[in-house]
Amino acid sequence: MNNANDSNAFDEAKGDEPKTRYSGLAPPMVTKITDYEYEILPTGKMRVPVRIFSSDLLLQQLKTDDSLRQASNVASLPGIVAASLVMPDAHQGYGFSIGGVAAFDPEAGIISPGGIGFDINCGVRLLATNLTREQVMPKIKQLIDALYKNCPVGTGDESALRLTDQELDEIAVKGARWAVDKSIGNYEDLSHCEANGCLPEADPEMVTPRARARGRQQLGSVGAGNHFVEVQAVDKIFDEKTAHAFGITNPRQVVVMIHCGSRGFGHQICTDYIRKMEDALPEVVASIPDHNLIYAPLGTELAAQYWGAMNAAANFAFCNRHILGNNVRKAFNEVFGETAQVKTVYDVCHNIAKREEHLVEGKPTQLLVHRKGATRAFPPHHPDIPIAYREAGQPVIIPGSMGTASWLLVGTETAMRQTFGSTAHGAGRTMSRLRAKREYTAEGVKAELARAEVTIRAASLKGITEEAPGAYKDVDEVIRVSHEAGIAKRVARMKPIGVIKG
Repeated sequence: MNNANDSNAFDEAKGDEPKTRYSGLAPPMVTKITDYEYEILPTGKMRVPVRIFSSDLLLQQLKTDDSLRQASNVASLPGIVAASLVMPDAHQGYGFSIGGVAAFDPEAGIISPGGIGFDINCGVRLLATNLTREQVMPKIKQLIDALYKNCPVGTGDESALRLTDQELDEIAVKGARWAVDKSIGNYEDLSHCEANGCLPEADPEMVTPRARARGRQQLGSVGAGNHFVEVQAVDKIFDEKTAHAFGITNPRQVVVMIHCGSRGFGHQICTDYIRKMEDALPEVVASIPDHNLIYAPLGTELAAQYWGAMNAAANFAFCNRHILGNNVRKAFNEVFGETAQVKTVYDVCHNIAKREEHLVEGKPTQLLVHRKGATRAFPPHHPDIPIAYREAGQPVIIPGSMGTASWLLVGTETAMRQTFGSTAHGAGRTMSRLRAKREYTAEGVKAELARAEVTIRAASLKGITEEAPGAYKDVDEVIRVSHEAGIAKRVARMKPIGVIKG
């Protein structure tokens, strides 16, 4: 496992944000409540307990890094409501753990860049095709090459788009709708996005010139790290009625998963505002158990500035995934002709803070919910779910590690009651990227993928070794916990057949 001399890449690391090291200290004392829920009672400066959704197996893995200590630190922040929550895929992050959820009172609470992450609105878009595994496999290499051509990948990759400052401002305000207005994609795509692909309170004036420079040439690109475009085939359907509502109708149906976020645009916004908060609020830095938890109190000018910039980055990410989704359509049409259909199932955020209404002690209450490496999981009939899915519930999209299964789930009432409508967002790392590079070789990982009949094309050897399947938890165990705990229910399991990545 990660050790004190191993720079942490469990978290949202894409290469250049500050590093967090595993402290090596014993984790806080954990009490088992049920087979899938555990608790850390408040001690010291903790204002609320920590609630952990896990299994005995996953909990043992949690205890090998600082994620539980980080969750306890989050429980000490001003205005936190009910509990600091830990999702089944949690692992050590920067300030907050990845897989952390925390809700704050809008008057007494705070907003923390570390509770959202460097890759603002890193998320997933799931696309369903009218093709089967048997139809796609004979042309999988040709398809992967077409995807690689249409969807730029890699740390320094740039898209074919060159944005003016005015266009960047429009994207920051309109989100994915900017692309549809340019005849890229369609309005059905928008209606199948969280928040219709646009958060309404973006303020591009709060974005620094450095962030603009980084984002101007990256719209429509995937990036590196754990980001990818993956072609998958449905392996098993668990809930046929819900699957059909989501457009998954065939147990061999081919789907495509896009996992990426706001690229350098969002990363720079997070970096800029961490520094601004540290400079402007030395009293906060002195009061928190970990300086990575730096925050601005809600109601202050600095909180409003970060909120406007964060929403701008989120809208950039929505537009980015939307353009990539349309480029996936192009690739399929190039290989399979115009009869190939590619429709958006859903697009969901993983790193975000949002104003939402939840029941607190039985009363509807407005809260600011931070989700860092966590997926919204709203239940049937919730007004924020697309009309097409209102009866079924919100699609929850959870990618696995490279070469392993990914999942489609559905949100629940239990999640609304227990986790502010949240669940896991992926498999979750068990080792750092640095350790993965020491323990795996690119050729070895490629051979493992080939044995599983997965075609890969990557921009770098590092991108392959860092994302080796063995560096992650068992995604099926993560899903089992989410399902059994009731914070999202299984709908369908998908297995990869081809992937492009940085």
